[in-house]
Amino acid sequence: MELRQLQYFLEVAKREHVSEAAEALHVAQSAISRQIANLEAELGVQLFEREGRNVKLTPVGRHFLPHVETALKAIDYAKQQIEEYLDPERGTIKIGFPTSLASHTMPMVISAFKEKHPNVSFHLRQGSYKYLIEAVKKREIDLAFLGPVPTREAGIKGEILFSESFAALLPSSHPLAKRSSLVLNELRNDPFVTFPEGYVLHQMVLDACHQAGFSPVISSEGEDLDAIKGLVSAGIGVTLLPESAFYETVLRFAVKVPIEMPQVKRNVGIIISDHHELAPSVKVFYQFVKDFFAQLERYQ
Repeated sequence: MELRQLQYFLEVAKREHVSEAAEALHVAQSAISRQIANLEAELGVQLFEREGRNVKLTPVGRHFLPHVETALKAIDYAKQQIEEYLDPERGTIKIGFPTSLASHTMPMVISAFKEKHPNVSFHLRQGSYKYLIEAVKKREIDLAFLGPVPTREAGIKGEILFSESFAALLPSSHPLAKRSSLVLNELRNDPFVTFPEGYVLHQMVLDACHQAGFSPVISSEGEDLDAIKGLVSAGIGVTLLPESAFYETVLRFAVKVPIEMPQVKRNVGIIISDHHELAPSVKVFYQFVKDFFAQLERYQ
C-alpha cells in the first residue's frame, strides 16, 4: 500500500468524480484509476462503484475512509514536526476560536506573539463551541480559545486565562438605556436576541435569566456578533454579551449597560489535546499565551 494510493483514494472519495480528482491533484485520470485499482487488488475489495459519470464509495469503502483520513493526518503531522524541529521559528499553528473572541482577544494575542516570532504563520478557524472541541480532538486544529473552558471533556486539557463579566446590550431607545447599571430581572418583559440553540452563549443567556427568576422570550437569533448587535440596534430585542465582545466596537443605536445582579461571568481559556504531543512552534505559542495573560492579570 503506497501513500499516493491513499491520497488518490481520499481525493476521489471527497469529489466522487475521478476526472475532478485528477485535476485537483494535477495527475492524469488514468494514473488515479490505475492506482485505485492496485489498492483494491491489494485489499481484495471494491472501494468504489460507478453511478453514471460519478463514483460512490461502497459500504467497505465508507468504512475504509476515516482510517485513511486519520493515517494521512498523522503523516502530515509527523512531517510538520520534523520541519519544526529543524526550525521551530518557521512553523504553522492552526488555531480555532469563537466569534465572541474574534474582534479583540485573538488579534491582541497573535499581534503580540508575531512581534517576537515573526516567521511563525497561522491558520485561523472560527467555529462554535462544540465544533472547536471536536476539531482539537481530531487534530484538525492544534489548539482553540474557548469560553467557558470545558472541565469534563475527555481527551481535552484546558487552561483558564482570564474571566470576564457580561453586560446587557440595549437599543438606544430602551427605557433603561441611560442607566449606569441594571438588575437583570428588569429585562424580564423584553424580547431577547441570542445565538442559536447549541451555541454556548445561547445557554449562558438562558442560565443567567433563569438565575434572575424568569425565562427569556427569544424573538430573534444571529450566528455572529455583528448580526446580534445589528438586531439589537434595530430595536428587535435585548441581549447579554461578554465584555470582550464590546472592545474597540462603536455601537450605533445600541448601548452597553453593566449588570448589577446577578453577576454573570465566564472564564476564557485555551484547550489542547491531552493525547498528542504539541509541535515545537505550538508549544512556544501555548506557553506564550499563558505567560501573556498572567502578565496582563498582574497589571490589572
